[in-house]
Amino acid sequence: MELPELKIGPKTAKYPFVQGGMAVRISTGALAAAVAAAGGVGTIGATGMDVDELRDEIRMARRMTDGIFGVNVLFAVRKFPELVKAAMAEGVDFIVSGAGFSRDMFAWGADYGVPVVPIVSSGRLAEIATRLGAAAIVVEGTEAGGHLGTDRPLMDIFPEVRKATPLPLIAAGGIANGTEAAPFFAMGADGVQLATRFIACDECTVPRSFKEMHVGTPEDEIVLVDSPVGMPGRAIRNQFSELLRQEGSVPISGCDDCLKRCSREYCILEALDRAQKGDIEGGLVFSGSSATRIHDILPAKEILERLVRDAREALAPHPTR
Repeated sequence: MELPELKIGPKTAKYPFVQGGMAVRISTGALAAAVAAAGGVGTIGATGMDVDELRDEIRMARRMTDGIFGVNVLFAVRKFPELVKAAMAEGVDFIVSGAGFSRDMFAWGADYGVPVVPIVSSGRLAEIATRLGAAAIVVEGTEAGGHLGTDRPLMDIFPEVRKATPLPLIAAGGIANGTEAAPFFAMGADGVQLATRFIACDECTVPRSFKEMHVGTPEDEIVLVDSPVGMPGRAIRNQFSELLRQEGSVPISGCDDCLKRCSREYCILEALDRAQKGDIEGGLVFSGSSATRIHDILPAKEILERLVRDAREALAPHPTR
């Protein structure tokens, strides 16, 4: 079996591997551009940015590559419409969104001529997204990092979604390498998304200490935390996550009302920002379960080459003895 072609709107990726969009400046324009230039699909994580910063990241990425890249915006943020429309006005190749479901973004996508790719975790939502005009769908399981929309594993969800829609599907959640991607291609995935793998990447603009936390992480060090958004999140155990576990909340020094709904148990954007800037014990470090199986920090080009090689080897027919 050959690797499938991943089409998102009018564009077809050289390789069917997507770098997931990670919020609060984990996946910036530099990372998205490096992945796109290497033949994959890059994604800028817009959540935590203001509109001008997002525009700058998109323009920088476009100067760096003519490959395929898009923008991910968390539905839960109050600036969701402004960020999505700004990205669309810049002519990104697609918009992706999760942690909630927006019907409006499909109409905006039609107005701007930008493909919309929702993140779903059920066949029902896939059917709705198909009717609304999605160009492709990310199918995400509970193994993913960050905010989780389900407690069901990807292997259970994917066949359900594949039956529900003819659209291109991108399998996501807990995938660390091409060997692990191969079963989803065999089940009918058009692409596979990896986010945590691309934290341990030379072009990811976080401190080295942050990257190293995602290499060979012991399984018992990956935990679930409650998010003020109202969803669980998957993270790496540190002083901050232990404080949350023990106290249930962390005092907020100030609030700019960034979320549509917030429990105010702590400021999640502030906690994520602290970690991204290097405070890996005092901030929140989101991670997928795949961190247990990441072994090195590599350039984006080499990560893509390994993904393609290992997936092809896994999918190749083996002669019978």
